[in-house]
Amino acid sequence: MRGRSCLLSIVGGVKNILSSILFLYLIIDKTSVCQPIKSKKIQTMHNFSGRYLLLLLLFTMASVMMSITSAVHAQELYYPAHGENWEERPANDLGFDAEMLDEAIQFAIENENSVDRDLRIAILKAFSREPYHEIGGPTKERGGPAGMILKDGYIAASWGDLNRVDMTFSVTKSYLSTVAGLAIDQNLIRSVDDRVNQYVWDRTFDGDHNSSITWEHLLNQSSDWYGTLFGIEDWGDRPARGVGVDAMRFRELNEPGTYFKYNDVRVNLLAYSLLHVWREPLPVVLRNEIMNPIGASTTWRWYGYDQSWTEIDGMKIQSVSGGGHNGGGMFINTLDQARFGLLFAREGNWGGEQLISNEWIEAARAPSEANPNYGYMWWTLKGNADWGDVPDHLYYAAGFGGNYIVVDDENDLVIVTRWLDSSLLGDFVEQIYSAIE
Repeated sequence: MRGRSCLLSIVGGVKNILSSILFLYLIIDKTSVCQPIKSKKIQTMHNFSGRYLLLLLLFTMASVMMSITSAVHAQELYYPAHGENWEERPANDLGFDAEMLDEAIQFAIENENSVDRDLRIAILKAFSREPYHEIGGPTKERGGPAGMILKDGYIAASWGDLNRVDMTFSVTKSYLSTVAGLAIDQNLIRSVDDRVNQYVWDRTFDGDHNSSITWEHLLNQSSDWYGTLFGIEDWGDRPARGVGVDAMRFRELNEPGTYFKYNDVRVNLLAYSLLHVWREPLPVVLRNEIMNPIGASTTWRWYGYDQSWTEIDGMKIQSVSGGGHNGGGMFINTLDQARFGLLFAREGNWGGEQLISNEWIEAARAPSEANPNYGYMWWTLKGNADWGDVPDHLYYAAGFGGNYIVVDDENDLVIVTRWLDSSLLGDFVEQIYSAIE
């Protein structure tokens, strides 16, 4: 509170200075008209110089005041501190109909996803039609339904075991996208329109087709990259039904940027490429740049495969996976997922510190040309999704088995749910919005 009061006092002082400068500017402007002209040229230069200096001061001080005001605003928002209990508030105090919100939570609890609790079995069943599918990374038995609803940063409701670490499957892709955004923010990647082979010069992007792939193509899953990565062929990932191996191998390629295909091999290619840019393990980058600053626990883990180790600067580093399709990916608890969601609801700002740029978040949630339902590894409602009366400005991370982080920055609302029946996500979110008074 003392820090905020100090900042408010500074803002008040800056306002007074701005008023004084504006007053002086008006006086100079008025007196320049009334004074006798001794030398028209000298008088004009004098008036111009005085006005220019005052205007420069005016804009400088205005800029300072805007920065300080932004910091004050960030301090006014509630952020859960690291290692402390996350503050809960009654749903009614946060603008919800408490009874209707309880009904939505009960809906989530009663509609648990049907995937096997032993996720190794669940994965093998789900991808059994892939010709050479096998598990190469760790798996873990899952827990039951769990989740949180945040409003204005406070916990409006929660259910299940919030501290349990579970696989989160393709929600991992949104973390991977964030690591790409950090590389853009820090100018390690100059532009998403750059060709990836300008950064990764091994054989991975050889050939006319693969060499034309940009970072954006990898981020919005429109690259149609072909090849083998860590022993897994691109064409073996979610092949069309009723198609033989020969047809898969010799399929016609689509021009990068024109065709959306959800494909974990190509997502893992993005992780591999970013590893070459960062030159250190991506979990370390995420920990230092995002997870530690937002106060996440030390229990989350990000894995790759047994065969996804590569050598960078003489060190063996594991290239992580963007999901749990073959095992691995992000293992994380519900509380840490909620912190990550809150960071995005606050446009990348945490307690006054801009951890990832607002420009990146806007780009990540923007619908892509190849698939308006998809941005940079975040899903949108800008395509053909029908969630009833839910506003279409929200966006979300989604993973196998019913794992979701839903972000509504306009209403400062975050929804995290684990192990929900995936077909009922829209119904569940609509119930929450119906509970807002």
